[in-house]
Amino acid sequence: MNTETTLAAWEDMPLLEQYQSIFWDMYKDAYGFRPRSVNTDSWTVEDFEKEFQFLGTVIERQIQDQKIIEQEAIKTFEALVSTTIRNGAADRNTAVRWILDDETDVEHFEWQNCLPFGYLKEFYYNRREYV
Repeated sequence: MNTETTLAAWEDMPLLEQYQSIFWDMYKDAYGFRPRSVNTDSWTVEDFEKEFQFLGTVIERQIQDQKIIEQEAIKTFEALVSTTIRNGAADRNTAVRWILDDETDVEHFEWQNCLPFGYLKEFYYNRREYV
């Protein structure tokens, strides 16, 4: 007995099923989690499109808020770099190396400190000489 499930191609799915999927993803983008308690089975195309407009606004606000958070995180990080240089690091690269110390995942450090993804990319690629 074959128990494999074959998923329909996107273009073969009914429009309302496509909209349910889009809603599911947009809701997660807007709020950070899936809409567990929302039942969209009785929604119409118009219901979904109205919700898409609202979620789009929420997502745009989240993007703007994230940019502000990242700019503040950059200021905080660069202040720490300057302090580390004043405390004896020879240059920015050395200061960043000291700050990261035993950090093995630079991208995780960026995420943990609200820095934009890739902010320390240059350091990451130059780090091999220190390992």
